Amino acid sequence: MSSTTSIGAVLDSPVGKLGVEVDDDAVHSISFLGRRSTAPVSAEPAHPLLRAVRDQLTAFFAGELTAFDLPIKLRGSPFQRQVWQALLEIPYGYTWTYKQVSEHVADPSANPRTVGAVVGQNPVPIVVPCHRVIGADGTLVGFGGGLDNKRILLELEARVRIQHEFAP
Repeated sequence: MSSTTSIGAVLDSPVGKLGVEVDDDAVHSISFLGRRSTAPVSAEPAHPLLRAVRDQLTAFFAGELTAFDLPIKLRGSPFQRQVWQALLEIPYGYTWTYKQVSEHVADPSANPRTVGAVVGQNPVPIVVPCHRVIGADGTLVGFGGGLDNKRILLELEARVRIQHEFAP
């Protein structure tokens, strides 16, 4: 039987403090709390899933992890879940435009505008890589964690991808 009790932690990262919510089965949310947040960083999360999130985020930011292996529970409408699933298809180190994301959604009403609204509601950023979605002209637009953090995430992934491509 699944637990509905949510357990949270605040983790430190290169993009500021991150609030993480899990239950016994899955990660429900990651939120950007900001660099100036007064929330105390969790010393050693007691829950094994919170430790897994911490460990995988640490490895991601160190450039050692290019694909997360965490159980996530995306709560939303069928359309929202389709969009968030499409985000998971964007390869590490690459970007798609909102139009490209809309083309991967199996819904005839999907268009860049409706997709953009849903991308902005992604409850599990970084793990569900909404930071990889850019404007049609290649500009960085719309990221709940702030455009500076979006740039940090994209630059990290590009650097790691290039290192992997040119590794002997």
